[in-house]
Amino acid sequence: MNPSLTIGIEEEYQTIDPVTRDLRSHIDSEIISKGKMLLKEAVKAEMHQSVVEVGTGVCRDIKDAAKELKALRLQIVNLAKQNGLSLAAAGTHPFADWRKQDIYPDERYYTIVQDLKMVARANLIFGLHVHVGVEDRETQIQLMNASRYFLPHILALSTNSPFWLGMDTGLKSYRGKVFDKFPRTNIPDYFPSWGEYESFVNILVKTNCIDNAKKIWWDIRPHPNFPTLEFRICDVPMRADETIAIAALIQATIAKLNKLLAANQGFRLYRRALIMENKWRASRYGIEGKLIDFGKRIEVPVRDLIYEYLEFVDDVVDELDSREEINYIHRILEHGTGADRQLRIFQETGDLTKVVDYMIYETEAGLSGEFMGAGAA
Repeated sequence: MNPSLTIGIEEEYQTIDPVTRDLRSHIDSEIISKGKMLLKEAVKAEMHQSVVEVGTGVCRDIKDAAKELKALRLQIVNLAKQNGLSLAAAGTHPFADWRKQDIYPDERYYTIVQDLKMVARANLIFGLHVHVGVEDRETQIQLMNASRYFLPHILALSTNSPFWLGMDTGLKSYRGKVFDKFPRTNIPDYFPSWGEYESFVNILVKTNCIDNAKKIWWDIRPHPNFPTLEFRICDVPMRADETIAIAALIQATIAKLNKLLAANQGFRLYRRALIMENKWRASRYGIEGKLIDFGKRIEVPVRDLIYEYLEFVDDVVDELDSREEINYIHRILEHGTGADRQLRIFQETGDLTKVVDYMIYETEAGLSGEFMGAGAA
């Protein structure tokens, strides 16, 4: 059975005090309650009280997903403003202190904090998750195996978290280094079959490591409840168009790898340890660095590898009707990722509150004819 290749997109946003530019809890506002009235299950709280998540429904193609995501962003931006808050999309806040953040009053989050203690409390990060419909579980696990190679490339394009606790971390994606303190994160191992994966999950459940597979937080995973492969490696990008381009690239990756699989032309599988080397480079340097081409055993500039990557998926892009959306990748390569642009603003101003203003501006950019904020598009 061919995968449906449907798309679902989830983004996590920061709720910002427009005066201090620090994170501020939305719990006393009507963002979640009104959001649920307007958007039903498309909006929800996350573990920290300054995080709001939105998620599209199951979208037939990237154009449907783009339309729904932009509408969701705009509605949450407007709800935030109505409640005296601003909304920003970035993988970390430039100077917020996780020690001052309250946990959302929900039994699930209290359980996670009880289990993981300070590791959970410090997890003040904001991600992008992209689901691609792959209904057959055996196909799902084979496509997950092959997709792992491309995760550092995708991360490099999404990097948008250079600051932490008021410091320039030197990394383009510090979010990943915060999150990998959690157990069961990072690049997954290779699994020969769906049965092997199920056995792995069953061992963890039987030995009280987890109570369900949702507590496996890998950079890519078979979703335990939906018939999808879920890509979880990305920082949430500032602009909705960046999110849409990256989601389109992820969908095209699955379509291309499935095409190879159907023709019995499997993509070469690499060890997790090697892919982790590239993940580190992507986190550290983003698109300004080099990744390892394991086939040639040489370092290659990330931009060159992204152009190769786009060429690799090119024969499925028109079938997916996503060429316009994927072409935005060229804009990211030309103007820089969110991290590059945040750092540029900081270098120009020396002021992290100006970086937050820019994040707010970019989060709203392209959603409607009018948007408020400071900074250049």
